[in-house]
Amino acid sequence: MEWLSVIPPLIAIAVVLWKKEVILALLMAVFSSEFLLAINDHSNPLFFGFLGVMERVISVVSSPGNARLLVFSLLIGALLAYVRNSGGVTAMVNKLVSKGIAKNRRQVGTVTMFTGMVIFIESNLSVLTAGILSRDLFDKFKMSRARLAFIIDSTSAPVCILVLLNGWGAYVLGLLNNYELEQSSMSILWGTIPFNFYAIIALVMVAYTIATDKVHGPMKQSELELHKLEVKTEDSLKEELIAPSKARFMVVPLLSMVLGMFFFMYWTGEGDITQGSGGESVLYATCLALAIAYFLLLFSKRFSHKELVDVGFEGLAELLPLVTIVLFSLTLGSSLKELGTGLFIAGFVGDNLPLLFVVPMLFIAGGIISFSTGTSWGTFAILIPIGVPLIQSLGLPPSLVIAAILGGGVFGDHCSPISDTTCVSAIASGCDLLEHVKTQLPYAIFGGILALIAYFIASYIML
Repeated sequence: MEWLSVIPPLIAIAVVLWKKEVILALLMAVFSSEFLLAINDHSNPLFFGFLGVMERVISVVSSPGNARLLVFSLLIGALLAYVRNSGGVTAMVNKLVSKGIAKNRRQVGTVTMFTGMVIFIESNLSVLTAGILSRDLFDKFKMSRARLAFIIDSTSAPVCILVLLNGWGAYVLGLLNNYELEQSSMSILWGTIPFNFYAIIALVMVAYTIATDKVHGPMKQSELELHKLEVKTEDSLKEELIAPSKARFMVVPLLSMVLGMFFFMYWTGEGDITQGSGGESVLYATCLALAIAYFLLLFSKRFSHKELVDVGFEGLAELLPLVTIVLFSLTLGSSLKELGTGLFIAGFVGDNLPLLFVVPMLFIAGGIISFSTGTSWGTFAILIPIGVPLIQSLGLPPSLVIAAILGGGVFGDHCSPISDTTCVSAIASGCDLLEHVKTQLPYAIFGGILALIAYFIASYIML
């Protein structure tokens, strides 16, 4: 009956493919897992399965590490709202542009990519800022909005998943902390950077496009038909461009968060930054940055205390769906761990699939799930509870396995027309959504193929 333990993750995958809804998929998967656990112990597994879901959620929230992750996920929304509404982001980018570093097509592309990389704290904020502020520059130098959409979309998520000093890193860290591994979760996470082949290749493709001023495939046709391109009006933007104020309103909070992250990692690790608590450090650093942003805006007299409270709660509300995904993903991981799903899959894979194919298959699975759901975070939630037991049972390199899952999630996200980052990139650049998907897809697929080959090579060398 051990094979029944694979039903919950299969239900999660089936629901996301069918309904394109991650929260529903995770909730149904948790219920099915608790139902299976209740079959052996209770005469009414439906009733006790329902109760098991609630008790599992409570047990997950009771964990200090999980609680820190959930609180951080909420607070980052308030920080983003402060930085965005202060006008500091707009002021900072305007200052960069006004320095005279955007005199030709290559420099304009570099400014756009640099802007997206600097705002590594959140992918949607990155594409909104870089896209909206680069529109006129791209128009001036006769570059298509499709090229702009590609640059900002293929910069944001790869940078976020490589820098890791943001919500992406904390989220994955929270998922990893549910398991006992020989290496610390933080060490494994930092170790994924050189193995996150798709993210690296995506940035290289953007740099190539900027440096050579060449485009290929449908994007080349889009450039040739530039004069026919219908540009969306400002009214189509989901977010209005905030009037510039002072660059320090963005720089100081973000810099304090980054430096605070390093300090608290050093402090919690008792002098060894690699042994520091990532969950504690990112929460403390975010609280520090949030407090600094609040007092900066309050003392500037641009906002009253009441206005700042309202802005902060609006930011919290924006991230509630994400926090729900985080909560249910942690719940599913805990339930599947008790059910023994990972151990069964590990045994099955170990007996039936050559080790050489395990890591590449995780990358492919991540791409398919992310493409179908439009969310890389939901993909991480489904695959990490499967991937980690493979590490434990088969002795696979932890960082390589996790990197394949992360890379697959970003790859599928780039290909998906229902991805929030894809949609926001099209909106911010003023490019039609289908035009953006059509022109970016060949680049993403090419990068995905190269990454898949790289995972085969890495597996051959390391296994």
